[in-house]
Amino acid sequence: MRPRTLDEVVGQDHLLPAGSPLRRLVDGGSGPAGPVSVILWGPPGSGKTTLAAVISGAGDRRFVELNAVSAGVKDVRRVLDEARDAQALYRRETVLFLDEIHRFSKSQQDSLLTGVENRWVVLVAATTENPSFSVVSPLLSRSLVLTLKLLDADAIGTLVDRAVSDPRGLDGAVILDPAAREHIVRTAAGDARVALNALEVAAGAALSRGEDEERPGRVTLEDAEHAVDRVAVRYDREGDQHYDVTSAFIKSIRGSDVDAALHYLARMLEAGEDPRFVARRMIISASEDIGEADPTALPMAVAAAQAVQLIGMPEGRIVLAQAVVHLALAPKSNASYLAIGAALDDVRNGLAGPVPRHLRDASYPGAARFGHGKGYRYAHDDPQGVVEQQYAPDALADRVYYTPTDHGFEREIALRLERLRAVLKGRPEEEEAEDGRRSR
Repeated sequence: MRPRTLDEVVGQDHLLPAGSPLRRLVDGGSGPAGPVSVILWGPPGSGKTTLAAVISGAGDRRFVELNAVSAGVKDVRRVLDEARDAQALYRRETVLFLDEIHRFSKSQQDSLLTGVENRWVVLVAATTENPSFSVVSPLLSRSLVLTLKLLDADAIGTLVDRAVSDPRGLDGAVILDPAAREHIVRTAAGDARVALNALEVAAGAALSRGEDEERPGRVTLEDAEHAVDRVAVRYDREGDQHYDVTSAFIKSIRGSDVDAALHYLARMLEAGEDPRFVARRMIISASEDIGEADPTALPMAVAAAQAVQLIGMPEGRIVLAQAVVHLALAPKSNASYLAIGAALDDVRNGLAGPVPRHLRDASYPGAARFGHGKGYRYAHDDPQGVVEQQYAPDALADRVYYTPTDHGFEREIALRLERLRAVLKGRPEEEEAEDGRRSR
C-alpha cells in the first residue's frame, strides 16, 4: 500500500504544494544545478521511506538503500564509487536512501560528504531525531531538511479506507465496522505502519471465520481490539520526545495544570522512562518553581524520590502521582532561583570584597592580633535572636538578592524579612518595609 506518487501521499500537505522543493525534486529532476540532497525528519510511520521511494522513481535513477544500524564506512564508499561510475559512464543519477542517519557516527557521516559535494548521489536521509543535533553541520548545510508531521486521524483514516478497498490491499474482501475503524485509527497514534499492520491482523481474523465465502468478512471492534490493545507511545528516551515531554511536564507543574502534568507523567512512565529521572526533575522543580511559597514541596519531592528508589515500579507510579499533584497545586515562587542567580552573577563579575573582620575565623592562636572576630555580636545573646550587624562584604552591604513573593507561605516570610532587615541595618521597620516594596 505504499504510495507510488506524491499525489498519493497523505498527511504531509505542507511539503507538496506546486513548486515546492519536493515537487521540483520529483517532477523536475535534478535541473541545471544538479540533484539536491534532502534529510527527512519526522516520527515513525509518517512517510519518510515512502518519500524516498517516490524520489528514487523520478526519472531513470538508481536506488540504493542503506540502514545506518548495519552499514559502515566501507559500505558507503562502495555505494559512492558505484554512483560515480554510473554517472560518468551512463549519465545516470543514484539515489542513496540512508535510514536512521542519526545512528551514524561523525566519521561515518563525514564519509558521505564527498559524494554529496560532488553530486555523485542524491542523498535522501531519514531520521526520527532533530538533525540539528544528530547530523554533522557540513552535511546539514549541503542538504535540504524537510520536516514531516505526525499523521492526524483523518490521514490515518484515509490510509485505512484505501487499504480496505484498493486492489493492492484487501480489495473489498472485508467490511470494516465504524467502531473497529475508530479503534485502529486511535491506537495507531499517528503511525501509518501501525494502522496498516493492525488492519491486516484484524482482517485476517475476520476472514478466518469463513462465515460466508460469497460475502465480505466483517471486521468487528473485537477483531480490532485483539489486533492492537494499546496505543504505541511515542517517546525516544534519547531523542526529541524525551526532552519535549520532560519540558512539557515541568512547565505544566510550574503552570499549576495538574491534569496536564499527570498526563505527561503517565506518558513518560508508559514509555519506560526511568522513574528516578522523573523524581529528580521534580526535586529541581520543587525548589526552582515553588520554593518558600510552599516549604513542604521540596521534602515531598525528596520523599517521593526515596520511595520510588525503595519500592520500585509499578507501585512507584502512585508515589510520583501524589508528588506531582502536590507540586502542581502548590503556590509558586521562583524567588530562591532568582536570588542565587543574581548572587552568582555578582560573584562572576568580581563584585565580592573581603569578609568583614568581625566575621572572620577567630578560633586559632594569633587571630586577635589581626582583629579577627573583634566586635562580633552573638545573635543568641539578644532576646530577639537577631542584632544590628553587617554580614555581607562592604561592596555588597546594600545588595538585595532574595525578594519574596506574596504567594502562599512566602507572604509570611516577606513580613518577617522586613523586620529582620530592619534590625540588621538598624533602621526603622517602616522604612525597611518601604524599601522592600520598592525592590519588588
